[in-house]
Amino acid sequence: MYRRIYRVHDELVDHLTRSTTLSRGEALRVVQDVLAYFDETIEEFVRRRHRELQAQGLVNATIFERIEADLRYRAVAPPELTLRQLRRIVYG
Repeated sequence: MYRRIYRVHDELVDHLTRSTTLSRGEALRVVQDVLAYFDETIEEFVRRRHRELQAQGLVNATIFERIEADLRYRAVAPPELTLRQLRRIVYG
């Protein structure tokens, strides 16, 4: 995986090393971390955000509205999901 990402995103790694104080290895790790973050499925994202917001003491009505808003800002926007669809992802 390390070598594949390195080849595919070589220009991005070069850009990061030119525009920041990151070394090549550090820039590569940043790219890998960002790609891994956005590799999360919609279902994984919804479940993770639900747990995080629940841990902050928010109630489900607020949680699902916030998740619905958060989904609009994903790198590749998923299809719009209703509040009912979001609940089904979490609770089955």
